[in-house]
Amino acid sequence: MDKPAPNISGIPEDELHALVDGRLAPEAAAQLRQRLAADPEAAATVAAWRTQREALRALYGPIAESPLPASLVAAAEHAQNLQSQAAQWWRWGGMAAAVVLAFGMGWFSSARWDLGPGGIASKGAGQARHFAQQAVVAHAVFQPEVRHPVEVTAAQQEHLVQWLSKRLGRPLKVPVLTAQGYELVGGRLLPGDEGARAQFMYQNAAGQRITLYLGALKPGSADANTTEFKFLQSGSVPGFYWVDHGFGYAIAGQLPRGALHDLASAVYAQL
Repeated sequence: MDKPAPNISGIPEDELHALVDGRLAPEAAAQLRQRLAADPEAAATVAAWRTQREALRALYGPIAESPLPASLVAAAEHAQNLQSQAAQWWRWGGMAAAVVLAFGMGWFSSARWDLGPGGIASKGAGQARHFAQQAVVAHAVFQPEVRHPVEVTAAQQEHLVQWLSKRLGRPLKVPVLTAQGYELVGGRLLPGDEGARAQFMYQNAAGQRITLYLGALKPGSADANTTEFKFLQSGSVPGFYWVDHGFGYAIAGQLPRGALHDLASAVYAQL
């Protein structure tokens, strides 16, 4: 149960704050002023709060009324996008949507952005890079899971491939990474900007996990037909990503860059 607001000479503090902030209806404000006339202690408190309020307005008023810097606007827009993405994860029944948001906000503050004038994220970063960022977020969310790292396990691989192929609208193939020391754990369906995404998870004998993230990019995007490997470092989670005929691939894991590149090469050779 909520604790009652503290009182000043019998008048609740929240009522006094509401009066100072102008949040009371005219009739209620008039009644409270009558009570203050007979309560010097409460009246002095209200007067002190009003003085403080005016001082703060005088100090910070010009800042509040000035236009926001372009870089701050861009940062706020990106934060809003992260919140929208987290809400989408909830709608898809995604586990740990709050973790997505928390990790995404952490990534926002630490990732290596391509910055243009004024610190604004360059649009030239492209859809493929954004796709890779989503892959890294998905890896960070599900990689630590002990009981539910995947929706469908490797024991049902045929069903997994058929299901995800149908949802992504194209035949999928699960790369075999046994020669590299990794076995398939399973996979899951995830949301993406241009429709469904698939994530396959692998694990080695030491318990180290990597994930392969797949999905279509928006048709006609500038980077929808490049097969060049590109590296992305987001916090402690690096990844390699590439695009082939409008379909994106990203492999992520907490491995040295060279080892991760070798795994990406092995995946690319099989796809």
